[in-house]
Amino acid sequence: MSKMRIAILSDIHGNSIALDAVLADIERQGGVDGYWILGDFVAIGHDPLGVLERVNALPNLVCTRGNTDRYLVTGERPFPSIADAQANPQLVPVIVNMNAGFAWTQGIVTAAGWVGWLADLPLDYRTVLPDGTRFLGVHCAPGLDDGAGFKPGMAEADLAAGLEDCGADLICVGHTHEMMDVWVDGRHLINLGSVSNPKAPDLRASYALLTADADGHAIELHYADYDRQAVIDAVEAVRHPSRAYISRFMRGEIHP
Repeated sequence: MSKMRIAILSDIHGNSIALDAVLADIERQGGVDGYWILGDFVAIGHDPLGVLERVNALPNLVCTRGNTDRYLVTGERPFPSIADAQANPQLVPVIVNMNAGFAWTQGIVTAAGWVGWLADLPLDYRTVLPDGTRFLGVHCAPGLDDGAGFKPGMAEADLAAGLEDCGADLICVGHTHEMMDVWVDGRHLINLGSVSNPKAPDLRASYALLTADADGHAIELHYADYDRQAVIDAVEAVRHPSRAYISRFMRGEIHP
């Protein structure tokens, strides 16, 4: 079997500016045969339709769902709940802003006919690489599209518990927006970071390139810088209900 070359990314969050930067960087790296994208496509960003259109034009595309994709389809929401806000009135502005942002995105993707595509996204993607390595791609952790996920600094015992019985040798995740590359009990765990809504100090978009053939495989993490002020301007231009929150990411005011 000839060598395969795959771009793996996650957490685009409706940011077509960051996605364009990543796609351009992939081409500068020599291009790929296919794309595996691990969820959180459209929520919390200025251009959900632009992202969906760009993604679905990519060759040999494989996608899984993220927690925000599920929220848009089911109407579920992250913390805080109404009960949380009733117990702590200081959370009322948070829940109002959060629900307005999801409703804005939900209205756009529904009107444009993309809800069915989001609803059909699978939880994970499993395949065997040409060298026999069992690959698992999932948004948060094996069996999960939501939760604490994996991030740098976690105890090895916690990492091992999250990977227990996952049935894979190479596991790629996103969700926490924090890049990592570790080995845990003989398993290779990669957190891709995020295309959008980065956490300080490194505000660049991130992704991975996987190459594999019958003789082995390699996976490399890459960064792509982009114009974050242009994203701030874009969320202001569309009057996104969560524009203040999104802009905090772009200015590096949100930390791990």
